[in-house]
Amino acid sequence: MSPLDKMWASFVALGFMAVASLLITYARAKTKGAVRVVLSVVAFALLVLMVPFALLSMF
Repeated sequence: MSPLDKMWASFVALGFMAVASLLITYARAKTKGAVRVVLSVVAFALLVLMVPFALLSMF
C-alpha cells in the first residue's frame, strides 16, 4: 500500500473518531431515552469502523 493511501486511511480514521466523539458528547449532554441510545450506538459503530482504517494506516 502506498504512503498516500495510508495517509487517506488515517484521515478517515481521524474523521470517524471526531464524529464519534461529537456524537457521544451531544448524546450525553442534550438527549434522553431512545435518541440517546441510538446516538451512542452510532458512535460505537463509528469507533468499530475506525479500527481497520487505523490499523491499515499503521502497518
